[in-house]
Amino acid sequence: MPSTECKSANEEMCELRKDWVWLLVLGIGLVLIGLGAISVPLFATVGIVTVVGILMLVAGTAQIVSGLSSAKWSGVFLHLVVGILYCVTGFFILESPLKGAAGMTLLLAVFFFVSGIFRIVFALRERFPAWGWTLLNGAVTLLLGIIIWRQFPVSALWLIGLLLGIDLVFAGWTWIMLALAVRRIPAPEATEG
Repeated sequence: MPSTECKSANEEMCELRKDWVWLLVLGIGLVLIGLGAISVPLFATVGIVTVVGILMLVAGTAQIVSGLSSAKWSGVFLHLVVGILYCVTGFFILESPLKGAAGMTLLLAVFFFVSGIFRIVFALRERFPAWGWTLLNGAVTLLLGIIIWRQFPVSALWLIGLLLGIDLVFAGWTWIMLALAVRRIPAPEATEG
């Protein structure tokens, strides 16, 4: 049976207390990866675009193979067309990752904008330990989305890597603060019995 201390604190946060070290490691890892992306933003941008191109090729190939293996299915034509579309898009992204970066820049702007709004709303609504850091993370992420939109297309080559790095640093810092906050929750007392 959980202790009264654990019941008085949010039970979910009491559960997180057991894994605070892993949350801390995740946070530190995200901060380090973010700092790497900030230090070489063009490399990070090309890397991100290349990974997306490869993933699209793999997904498209898998969808084509799946469609061909279920040839009697009524939706096979749509399955094959979508698979081919994935492959063609992935090929074009890999053929010219810098042009692909321009398209991804717009997608990243939308992602950061929406993600920032969700983080802000969630932090204000839930008010969990260290919620202020999540609120700050949401505000920074929202601002990054606006910056990307306003700077497009001039800085599409380096902006993705730089802003993703900044977001990763703030996300990592948020995990670090959450880990330290849940670590301070009193440990459940052993019950005698």
